[in-house]
Amino acid sequence: MLQKISPLLFLIFTTALFSQNKSGEIGILIDNDLFTSTVNDQYYTNGIEIFYRYLNQNENLNINKKITEFKFGQYIYNPHTVEAASVRKQDRPFAGYLFVEAGLHKFYQNESVFKMTGQVGVVGPSSGAEEFQKLFHKAFGYKDVEGWDYQIHNALAVQGNLFYSKKIFPSKFSQNVDFSLQGEANFGTVLNGITVGPLARFSLKKLLPFYDSNLHNASLNADKSKYKEQSEFYFYINPNINYQVYDATIQGSMFNNDSPVTFDLRPLRFYGEAGFKYRKNHWNLHYLFVYRSKEIDNSRNEGYFYGSIGASYLLY
Repeated sequence: MLQKISPLLFLIFTTALFSQNKSGEIGILIDNDLFTSTVNDQYYTNGIEIFYRYLNQNENLNINKKITEFKFGQYIYNPHTVEAASVRKQDRPFAGYLFVEAGLHKFYQNESVFKMTGQVGVVGPSSGAEEFQKLFHKAFGYKDVEGWDYQIHNALAVQGNLFYSKKIFPSKFSQNVDFSLQGEANFGTVLNGITVGPLARFSLKKLLPFYDSNLHNASLNADKSKYKEQSEFYFYINPNINYQVYDATIQGSMFNNDSPVTFDLRPLRFYGEAGFKYRKNHWNLHYLFVYRSKEIDNSRNEGYFYGSIGASYLLY
C-alpha cells in the first residue's frame, strides 16, 4: 500500500504546486509524546503530516476566502510500553494509519469556519508504521520495540470529516480575547465519532479575525500586501467532549475480526489542547500540548498526553 500511495502523493503535490500561480502554503506537523516528556512513550506515540494549501477563487460575498488543502500523513499507536512482546502487556493494540487527504475550507465574513475533507489509505502493516518506529528507535538509541507481531491487520481506510466553528460573544470582549464554539464529525472505515467544545484565544496585541488567522489555517490572502501588514502571536485553549463510536486502530476492521489484539472502546472522553501560534511574514509556527482521557475499556489503560510542533512557509 505504501508503494501505491507514494506515487499518488507525488501526483497530488506536483499538480497542486505547478498548476497554481496563486498564494500557497507548504508545511509539516509532527506529533510526539517526547515533545512533552522524555519518559512518556505510549498510545498515540507519533504522527506526521505534510501538507500544501492554496487559495481558491471566490465570488460569494458572504465568504471571505476558500482554501483547498492536500495532505499526506502517518499515525502510530502503541500500548503503554514498547516492550510488549507478550500480549498480557498490551493495553492498546499496536497500529499504524497511512493516508492521503484532500479538503475544502470556507472562511465566512462573520468569522464562521466550515471544513470538509476526505481521506483514503490503510490501517495495518501496509502503513509502514512498524518499520518507521523501529528505524527511529534504532537511530536515536531508544529501547527496542517488541510487540508489532500482534498489530491491527490491514484494513482499507475511507474517511470523511466535517468541521464547523462559530464565533460567540463577538462584542462583549476586548480585541485581545475572543471565543468560539466548534464541532467536528468523523465518519468512515477508521473513525466514527463527534467532538464539541469551546475555544478561547488570548493575545497581547489585537487578534486577527478568524478568516485571516492561522488558528484554522487561514493565513493565505489574495491581497499580498496583507502578508507584510499582518502578524500574530497568541495563546489558545480548547477543551472538548468526544463521543467515539468506532476506532479501527483499537477495534480492528469493521469488516472482519481477524486482528489478534483488540479492545472495546470507552466511548465518552475528554480531549483538551492548549498552546501558542505565531505568524510573521512567510512563516507560521506552533507548539501545542494535547491531552486525551482514557480511551479503552480495560483496567490498565489510562489518559495520556503529547506535544505537537508545526511549521509552514507561505508562498507569495
